[in-house]
Amino acid sequence: MKKAFEKYIPFQPIPMAGRKWPDRQITKAPVWCSVDLRDGNQALVDPMNLQEKLEYFHTLMDIGVKEIEIGFPSASETEYEICRELIDGGHIPDDVTIQVLVQAREHLIKKTFEAIKGAKNVILHFYNSTSTLQRKVVFHSDMAGITKIATDAADLIYEMSQPMIEAGMNLRFEYSPESFMGTEMDYAVEICQAVLEHLHATPERRVILNLPSTVENCMPNYFADEIEYFIEKLPSRDCAIISLHPHNDRGCGVATAEMGLLAGAERIEATLFGNGERTGNVDLVTLAMNMWTQGVDPELDFSDINKIRDMYERTTKMKVGERQPYAGELVFTAFSGSHQDAINKGTQWMAQHDSGYWEVPYLPIDPADVGRQYEPIIRINSQSGKGGAAFVMQHSFGFDLPKAMHPEFGHIVQVETDRVGTELKAERIYGLFKENYIDADKPYEMMRHSFAEFTDEEGHSHVTFAGTLRHTDTVFQVQGSGNGPIDAFFNAIHGQKMDHFTFVDYKEHAIKSGSDSQAVAYIHLQDETGKDWFGVGMSHNINLAPLKGILSAINRWYRATH
Repeated sequence: MKKAFEKYIPFQPIPMAGRKWPDRQITKAPVWCSVDLRDGNQALVDPMNLQEKLEYFHTLMDIGVKEIEIGFPSASETEYEICRELIDGGHIPDDVTIQVLVQAREHLIKKTFEAIKGAKNVILHFYNSTSTLQRKVVFHSDMAGITKIATDAADLIYEMSQPMIEAGMNLRFEYSPESFMGTEMDYAVEICQAVLEHLHATPERRVILNLPSTVENCMPNYFADEIEYFIEKLPSRDCAIISLHPHNDRGCGVATAEMGLLAGAERIEATLFGNGERTGNVDLVTLAMNMWTQGVDPELDFSDINKIRDMYERTTKMKVGERQPYAGELVFTAFSGSHQDAINKGTQWMAQHDSGYWEVPYLPIDPADVGRQYEPIIRINSQSGKGGAAFVMQHSFGFDLPKAMHPEFGHIVQVETDRVGTELKAERIYGLFKENYIDADKPYEMMRHSFAEFTDEEGHSHVTFAGTLRHTDTVFQVQGSGNGPIDAFFNAIHGQKMDHFTFVDYKEHAIKSGSDSQAVAYIHLQDETGKDWFGVGMSHNINLAPLKGILSAINRWYRATH
């Protein structure tokens, strides 16, 4: 590749002064048109059958797409069949418009008019290629010849449409100068203006001018310059709806579409998850959800993205990538320790404050907005930190570990990830927690216990604990008093070779809601060397859970030091 790059002709940007688009914001949804059933379908190894197309069509309507390009009915009997089934089968509600594509060729246009008979709302979309390259290497024609192809088609379409319009069909027109991005802008203006005139466009009956980046060959900011220039130079701007049809050859389809909207476009043609020829069309989901993150209603419903993704994968036999924005399996997942810690703190902050805004680092939207769950957000591998395991325990299993305990449990999990060399699933993390804390019930275990409590004249509580403990094969009795159950138990075991500890802190909460809830207690002890030891106890008895937690911490110390 050392010198091979020199054979490519660089894109020549338009000299622009006083650009307006960089200072604008996207504040409302464009008109959305899905081209899944045409552009998307024609790019499949195995095109969809009739039933798959129908399911796809109904899904698009459920999402809220109101303009749907259903195919190229003059191209094949299969394409003709889906058009007729949608019309004759009553699949199209009154608020949805079907769009049909046709080349600017007489016999194909006539076949297309046959295909749309009986429909209520139709956009007839015709096109011919206008780019410098295609004029030179494909059509061997000058600008006048290319314009004549377009205007002859416009004349025929206008003539054939009149009886249908008079009979009550809401029939609109759309013209695409294919490969617009590679067309000289003054010529693009000239041919589109000619088409508007031949279609008798008016402000009341506007024609859609669809400006495709058929092959993406420049940076998105240059494309925005083209759109702004085109709009400013188009004489009959008030008679046109400016539509975009971005492809993704440079990987910039989303940016091209967004900057095109800033430059004045009003409509977008796109596909779910960017399906389409070569690198695909612009992704409808990403565009819509990008607006969502900015507080703009895209007027589309992706609240069950998994269902939509499943339909797409089943009907197209294509796979949505794990990193596909908003829909990929891993897009709301953090493996990095610092990311996990920030997400954990963000969710805690949200729980403590009622600002009404989504404010969680590393998560641009609330996964629940697209029907995703919290369980997979933080996943644990060798890159994860101390807070990640605690997040999983809280959001997957309801254990709210005290912050001081995070490093210790995080280390336990880290050792296991290093050992196995793969990601740890949530169930395995819970297993490590259970093995290391809840099941730390030997060598010291409680066999029987009782509490006695009374309140003195000053209102102070006094609790006495009496119990039977076992250490391996030795059974012994203990008794102690204190100002509460924990203090009484801790005093009871003092002097029983269990007095190497200072009680530091404890935390307790319910692990389930309702009458069958269990209490979980986290105990923090410190041994004579100043080392921290944590224990966890669980019980339906709120007084017993912390006692089990104390024994858990002592047993963990014993295992580590003997």
